[in-house]
Amino acid sequence: MVGVSTDSSGHEHDVCGSGFKHLTPIRETLHTFLTNLPKRPPDVETVAVSMALGRILARDVLSEVDVPPFDRAAMDGFAVVAEDTYGATTTAPVFLRSVGSIHIGISHTLRLNRGEAAAIVTGGQMPQGANAVVMVEYSELREDGIVELSDEVHPAENVARVGEDVRRGMVVLKKGARILPQDLGMLTYLGLKEIVVARKLRVAVLSTGSELHEGSAFVSGKIPDINRPILTGAIRELGCEPVDLGIVPDEFQQIRSKLEQGIQTADILLVTAGTSVGPGDFVPQVINSLGKPGMLVHGVAMRPSMPTGLAVVNGKPVISLPGFPVSAYIAFLEFVYPLVGQMLETSFLPRPTVKAKLGRRVTGILGSRTYVRVLVVSSEEGFVAEPVRTSGAGILSSLIQANGFIIIPEHVEGFEEGQIVEVELFRPVGRG
Repeated sequence: MVGVSTDSSGHEHDVCGSGFKHLTPIRETLHTFLTNLPKRPPDVETVAVSMALGRILARDVLSEVDVPPFDRAAMDGFAVVAEDTYGATTTAPVFLRSVGSIHIGISHTLRLNRGEAAAIVTGGQMPQGANAVVMVEYSELREDGIVELSDEVHPAENVARVGEDVRRGMVVLKKGARILPQDLGMLTYLGLKEIVVARKLRVAVLSTGSELHEGSAFVSGKIPDINRPILTGAIRELGCEPVDLGIVPDEFQQIRSKLEQGIQTADILLVTAGTSVGPGDFVPQVINSLGKPGMLVHGVAMRPSMPTGLAVVNGKPVISLPGFPVSAYIAFLEFVYPLVGQMLETSFLPRPTVKAKLGRRVTGILGSRTYVRVLVVSSEEGFVAEPVRTSGAGILSSLIQANGFIIIPEHVEGFEEGQIVEVELFRPVGRG
């Protein structure tokens, strides 16, 4: 595990990390990591449309039909030839002959000639020859079968034309799109029962540490492993499938055996703890022993999460996360999301942000990106962001008390009390 101390300004320092001679900026880290991954298209599978929510499209979806498939009424009223209504007003109505009624969901062969009208409901199939609908508010069917119209309409008025929503051959959804609820409706509308999607990535999680044990009960000299529950939950939230590799002690061969298993069975491997420069931190050595190119970056210019390491072993991405839960989770957000996006050839929505007034001064470290946990509340003056006072990298409750992060850039020393800052939210804003 990586030790953490706090200075008088409340800033965290990774004690064991003092041995890092070079820290790589996050942007450079990501570029190095992602460009060293083999470029290969994701594996695909076919799933039922009803089970496709959240999946990533592996191919463009082209419409084989026009939607709607026929001209249909967009209002209740009377289908007419628009030119027959020209000049109609409440004081000088136009009179047409009724030739019947059209109901929704019923196919028909009715054809209108000039001087004729047919009652129609919203969604009803327009009769041949008709090109507009006079709304029911401006029409009246007399007992003698004459339709009295008090408003003129123009061609296509109050009509949903064939293909107005979707044209045959149109790309409706593009490859790489994440399927949303409204997409399920469109896919069903197009008559599709199955679609081809990217196979869910399998992400293996291994916890290292002789001090860890399974379960929630406290055992003398041991601590529960909380990183795996956090990371497996984050993996599911990301739309991937977690593979639980369990816990191994700080022993080279046992770590190596588990990492080999993960590389063989998963698409991505995450390993927590043992990633700093202390005498028991074997993970970087183990990763380098498994294959090339091995560790690409070890030590990232970010606080917390500085001991993070990123590697590629025989074409498989491996991320060595710090042992403290806050550090592990923040590194997950920064590196696993873009990794999964590249591997599935998709992108993710950015986290929601709000502008808030800072409740007190916060400091960063020049050269490192600093993540400050804050609680944002809504007040009469707007949003206020109050930094969480107990915020060490091992203090999990700091993520529970907070609802967002302030990110202090590498070139900024800090933000002053009262300054308007941008907060990335991971929970809703409450009332102050």
